[in-house]
Amino acid sequence: MRAAVITVSDRSAAGARADLAGPAAVSALREAGYTAADAVVVPDGAENVEGALRAALAAGARLVVTTGGTGIAPRDRTPEGTARVIDREVPGIGEELRRRGAAEAPGGLLSRGIAGVADDALVVNLPGSPKAVASGMPVVLAVAGHALGQLGGADHG
Repeated sequence: MRAAVITVSDRSAAGARADLAGPAAVSALREAGYTAADAVVVPDGAENVEGALRAALAAGARLVVTTGGTGIAPRDRTPEGTARVIDREVPGIGEELRRRGAAEAPGGLLSRGIAGVADDALVVNLPGSPKAVASGMPVVLAVAGHALGQLGGADHG
C-alpha cells in the first residue's frame, strides 16, 4: 500500500534546517510495510499543504502523514490546508496525538493537527519534531490498516 510523507517547514524548504521528522515518518511507514517515497518538503502555509496533499493523493497514496505546521505560530497552517482536502474529519486520532504529546511535554497541548479521510485515503497531521513523530507514528499505524480497510469497503469486524 502506498503512503506519503509531507514535511511542512519554511526553514527546511529553504535549506536552512535539515528535515529530521519527515525521514523518521518515512522509516516508520516502510518498517510497517508501506511503500513510501522520501518525504516531500514544502514551506508553511495552507496553500502549500493543500497542493502537496492533493498531489500525494493523485499519485495514489492511501495514507498521507504531514509533519510540521500544526502549532500556533503565525505561519502554522497545516490543519487549515488539510481541512481543504479531507471530506470527513476523524477527531479521535488528533485527540490521541495531543493526549500523548501533552503527557510528554505541556507544549503538546498547542498542537492543532487534524486527521481525516479524503476519498479512500487517510490523512494525519503530526507535529514537526522528530520526538513527536516517534510518539505519533505508532498511533497512526495502530489505526491505519483498519481505517484503510473500512474506506475500501471491508467489514467492521
